Amino acid sequence: MSNRPVPLGRRSILALLSVSFVGVAAFGWPLLASTKSALVGHSADAPWLFALLLPLLLAVVIAQISEGRSAGGGAPGLDAKSVALLGVLAAAGAALRPLGAGTAGLEPMFFLMVLSGRVLGPGFGFVLGSLSMFASALLTGGVGPWLPFQMLAMGWVCLGAGLLPGASTLRGRRELFLLATYGAFSAVLYGTIMNLQGWPYIGGMAGSISFVPGDPLPANLVRFAAYCLTTSLGWDLPRAALTVVLCFTLGTPVLRALRRTTRRAAFDTPVTFRPPNH
Repeated sequence: MSNRPVPLGRRSILALLSVSFVGVAAFGWPLLASTKSALVGHSADAPWLFALLLPLLLAVVIAQISEGRSAGGGAPGLDAKSVALLGVLAAAGAALRPLGAGTAGLEPMFFLMVLSGRVLGPGFGFVLGSLSMFASALLTGGVGPWLPFQMLAMGWVCLGAGLLPGASTLRGRRELFLLATYGAFSAVLYGTIMNLQGWPYIGGMAGSISFVPGDPLPANLVRFAAYCLTTSLGWDLPRAALTVVLCFTLGTPVLRALRRTTRRAAFDTPVTFRPPNH
């Protein structure tokens, strides 16, 4: 039996797929839009429109996930124990993020998000990743049109960690290697995805790395690759390296603590109330 605090039901999966589809469009429209697309004529304001839309979609997904098993007559997806654990981990993630701010992309937050998603599952992971980014933005003053994109991207990172194979059987060095590999890959991928969010409307760049609305996909892909290499790879690689180091050095005790917490919380045990004894 699964001991994960936020199980994924059919409606939750549908909501996640829906917001992910819109998220792909929000991030990738510069590469996906054809020359005749209406978005090409709004290359400066299209990201802002998506920034207004994504918070609403994220709220819908979190609401759907929070229902969890309620549709099936079981315990709610987010009960008091789940909310408490979510609050502690989101606060920890938000506190870890500023530690590496401005230091070559070193963000220990990724390590905690990957391990939490691994132990607690994709549903909890998506909610945790999104809320941790929101809380860290409030803590650091990083609220802006990029925040919904960061929330969605980090939600994907944690969700992916929860979908890694061998959650109940793989342990020891093999599991640490799996998590370190995924952590490094997701750290670089996160930076690349976030580049797509800002690339279309950052002005003053050289023509060789600028987005050209309506240009063929291969030409814009070459410019985007050059943009990533010259602007963010120096941040993404240190973030990936730190995640790998933390996975191998601190992964075992953190995984053990998270699993001990889920066992003691007994999320799958329904809450019952007994009448007082007279």
